[in-house]
Amino acid sequence: MCLRLTALFLMLLMPAAHASPAPQQVDIPLSSGVLHAQLYKPEGDGPFPTVIALHGCGGLGGHADPVQPRYREWAERLLREGNAVLLPDSYGSRELGPQCRVKESHVKARRERVADIAASRAWLMKQTWVARSRISLIGWANGASALLWAVRPQGVARDASPDFRAAIAFYPDCRISAGLGWSTRVPTLVLIGGNDDVSSPPACRQMVDGAHGRSALARIVVYPGAYHEFDRANTPLHTAAGSSDAAAPERGHLGTDTVARADAQKEVAEWLAR
Repeated sequence: MCLRLTALFLMLLMPAAHASPAPQQVDIPLSSGVLHAQLYKPEGDGPFPTVIALHGCGGLGGHADPVQPRYREWAERLLREGNAVLLPDSYGSRELGPQCRVKESHVKARRERVADIAASRAWLMKQTWVARSRISLIGWANGASALLWAVRPQGVARDASPDFRAAIAFYPDCRISAGLGWSTRVPTLVLIGGNDDVSSPPACRQMVDGAHGRSALARIVVYPGAYHEFDRANTPLHTAAGSSDAAAPERGHLGTDTVARADAQKEVAEWLAR
């Protein structure tokens, strides 16, 4: 009895665990409709460096959570480093579910998702708490492919406001961009696993190497032995093809690589702090 009372007393003295910060939903005007987004913002008035974070083909959230754990973890990490994080929901805003296994997607990376990036940037430019010269982009898979389209020289905004500060693309599909002679107007970092059989590491290498000399800084890090979604926590390596999950790619392998994940976290922090 005394032991139980002592344990209870010690528990009462312990500080309560801090709950994860809850995002705030914001609505961003589009030319046709409204783009719903989730916002993580530091306390205070700012101005804060801000990251627009772009989900992959599985969508931003699930049935019970507006932000999947993999994106929430990144948002909370960026938040701890002093950034605000805006996560636009390109699919949910259009009443669509995961698009990984949809043959004819109605939301194209190079079209609707680029428009979502532009709308997010325009909305952020009007917020007093935003450091307007320090808005960056980060994206995963399909979101990273959209990012590659958004930072091309042809995509520059037609106003006098500052451009994106930096861009980070996790395992994008570089095959179309490589064939089109891609280049970027803002410093862009590509992070991909050497064994990624969903995206194409050789195409990403070709794309980045081909941009040298006619582009803003572009850099690629290829992690030997790592697969698609290597930065996702606690995900054993598995085959996507055998999965019934509509949010999983049709082919290839997915899984955590702890070494690549840790290095990517460091690379992201350093790239955004440039």
